[in-house]
Amino acid sequence: MTVSLDQLRRCHVAVDLGAARTRVFVKGVGLVVDEPSVAAVNTRTGALIAVGALAEKMTGRTPDYIRVVRPVSGGTVVDIEMAQRMLRHLLGEKLRRQLRRKPRLRAAACTPHDSDPLAQRAAVETLVGLGARRVELVDTLIAAAVGCGLPVEQPTATMILVCGAATTQVAVLSLGAIVTAERMPVGGDAIDHAVIQHLRHHHELMLPSQSVRPLQLALSGNGLTAQGPAWTEIHGRDVATGLARSVTVDTAAVRDAIHTPLTAVLDGIGKVLRDCPPDLVADLADRGIMMVGGSALLPGLDQMLREATGMPVHIAERPDVCAVLGLGAMLEGKVQPMVLDPLAERDPLADED
Repeated sequence: MTVSLDQLRRCHVAVDLGAARTRVFVKGVGLVVDEPSVAAVNTRTGALIAVGALAEKMTGRTPDYIRVVRPVSGGTVVDIEMAQRMLRHLLGEKLRRQLRRKPRLRAAACTPHDSDPLAQRAAVETLVGLGARRVELVDTLIAAAVGCGLPVEQPTATMILVCGAATTQVAVLSLGAIVTAERMPVGGDAIDHAVIQHLRHHHELMLPSQSVRPLQLALSGNGLTAQGPAWTEIHGRDVATGLARSVTVDTAAVRDAIHTPLTAVLDGIGKVLRDCPPDLVADLADRGIMMVGGSALLPGLDQMLREATGMPVHIAERPDVCAVLGLGAMLEGKVQPMVLDPLAERDPLADED
């Protein structure tokens, strides 16, 4: 998965197939697709009914013969054929026609850190099925770090936390490469599930799992911190009667419920810091942690990490699209590697001799 910048500059399109959203960046055009990674299929005919936002709205609202599927799970393509069909419809006929005009279409794709060869092969097969002659794979951590403007090519430590829907990845980068990294199977979906289970067990209330993230309902404002609202009202369905009702929820109790899945994230950050060389840890004390990914926008999550680690925590300007924008910057040649030329340093001494 080590690919040079020269190889990436030859690519025409960059794809970030995430568990929650699919994003496509076309060289010279910009970000052209940013839609949920969801497709709705008619099981009787096999026809694709909807993709993206429209298919996501159908979740939990379809008759028996319509199935809503997610071809990507945890950053890994689990259904190659469905992922290809979904991408074709998201790109549209006009854009696909433009890409087909390329004599040798090259594509770049983000893959999670330490992904197995089968997962990498699935990503390659998905893009080859769309007409790509060659596919370059780039680690999501490096792409996201470039996308949020971190000086990854410099000999200083930068720490990045990629908060995805299914997984959370944390790494320390230096000289354009990963020094230490950890991948935790906890993401925004696990946090949402913790809130849903808390309301079900303690308030006998079922929340809808689509349209609006349950966590955003339960934690309006700055609910993950003690300064947030003490109580909030939630609307849902009664477990026993099936009727709609509202309950008043203590946000402190919800905060405790959320803390359980977040413990795994804190453990991963601690492990990365323990494995990191002391000189780089000293740099991180000043620079802190950069948060990217859709779940980085969780209200109060940055403050919780700040209190747990004692380090500065920053959220990127556009955390949800950092990975694909970083990959696009590599495609367009906006990233220059640090040039190390030890012979040039010895030239003056050679002249004196």
